[in-house]
Amino acid sequence: MLSIIRKFMGRTDIRSAPSVPHGERAYAVGDIHGRLDLFEALIDQIEADDAARPTAHTKIVLLGDLIDRGPDSAGVVDRARRWAQAREVDIIQGNHEEMLLVSRNDTEALRSFLRFGGMETLMSYGIDAQVLANAEIEDVQRLMNAAIPREDFDFLESFGKMVRVGDYAFVHAGVRPDTPLEHQMARDCRWIREPFLSHRGDFGAFVVHGHTITPEPEVYDNRIGIDTGAFMHGTLTAIGLQGTDRWFLQATDGVNASVAA
Repeated sequence: MLSIIRKFMGRTDIRSAPSVPHGERAYAVGDIHGRLDLFEALIDQIEADDAARPTAHTKIVLLGDLIDRGPDSAGVVDRARRWAQAREVDIIQGNHEEMLLVSRNDTEALRSFLRFGGMETLMSYGIDAQVLANAEIEDVQRLMNAAIPREDFDFLESFGKMVRVGDYAFVHAGVRPDTPLEHQMARDCRWIREPFLSHRGDFGAFVVHGHTITPEPEVYDNRIGIDTGAFMHGTLTAIGLQGTDRWFLQATDGVNASVAA
């Protein structure tokens, strides 16, 4: 069982506190990576937290990488779709969704996808592990395209590259410094690490992102990273935002918690 986070990495001295517009509330969820159990637990926490606070217009943002590595990517995709049908949920496409989508027609991309958690995704859609291990890459591609419903491919393809709420910009991986947010390339939003992670200047908005795993939320005065390694460390993190307030919610193997930012 992992311990509950009590502190946060990086600087917390905010230059000018970013804010969410009056009457609005936002939650963002980090990389789920097939951990349906943690996702369900965090949904319950978000719903309870939202209900316990004063009435507001609430938006939920999933930061991408719903799939791969964990045991139930198919279940996570289905649960995210049902949640989005029940309330306002915006979903950002991560690099793992991009890899899967490209793999439909590109066997080299499929090889890379399989090396980085795609095997677990295909198994969650009912393809036998032994069959996958012994099949030629063209046969794996055919099996994948037959096993994953078209509506799931369409759903993943519908995910955006960025969501803006007040002073915040939500992306999967990050943004390229010194490039206006409206000109950011989708590939950077899904894949970038450097020079984004080490940049300490203004991005044009306060960035909330996933993609780069840290053992606890990484808080700086221009960004917050909330990929706490659901598949690796067993901790799935969400951040709540209202006005200039922010707080974290977590589902951890065996433990659920609310932690002040």
